[in-house]
Amino acid sequence: MRRLPVYLLLDTSGSMRGEPIHAVNVGLQTMLSALRQDPYALESVHLCVMTFDAGARETLPLTPLEHVQLAPIAVPDSGPTFLGAALELLIQCIDRDVKRSSGEEKGDWRPLVFVMTDGSPTDIQVYREAIPELKKRPVGSIVACAAGPKAKQEFLLELTDRVVMLDTMDSTGFSSFFKWVSASVSIGSSSAGVSGSTALPPPPAEVRLVF
Repeated sequence: MRRLPVYLLLDTSGSMRGEPIHAVNVGLQTMLSALRQDPYALESVHLCVMTFDAGARETLPLTPLEHVQLAPIAVPDSGPTFLGAALELLIQCIDRDVKRSSGEEKGDWRPLVFVMTDGSPTDIQVYREAIPELKKRPVGSIVACAAGPKAKQEFLLELTDRVVMLDTMDSTGFSSFFKWVSASVSIGSSSAGVSGSTALPPPPAEVRLVF
């Protein structure tokens, strides 16, 4: 069975402390529950979760959906938003994880990438240098979420033209966002390979598309 790699890059800078990160953890579990009810997703989706603050780390290596166990994500007392470092780590993981097609077998589907931040990259130069490198990789779709009033969508638009705004950083908002992510992944898993870019479902009321 060909895999559909899904990468989640989540902001854990200091401003995410308290209700925002609690809401993210609730939303992630909502997303997992929804995906596990989708037979296409259960067969093909492999999930990787990365977090970024003063550095970037892989909190869940690429794992088959049925085996995913997510520990609650924690946030430091304070910290910058090293989104550039997260993109560099993403590039390393894609190069390591994603199987290319060969003469003997077909490789993985093009990965889906979801980025969520409530601010803007502190390491702007690294961020801008990583973007063209990422675009050389076989990525099916990159979706970026600007969460809350301090998120700078203009930086995310440098990364992708698929940017959504989340006005509220509470459990309702994040749950809606992650449900939408799960719907996007489900569409990706059932339509993988049909077209070069994955179609996105209409977002819920709490999530606004920026175009």
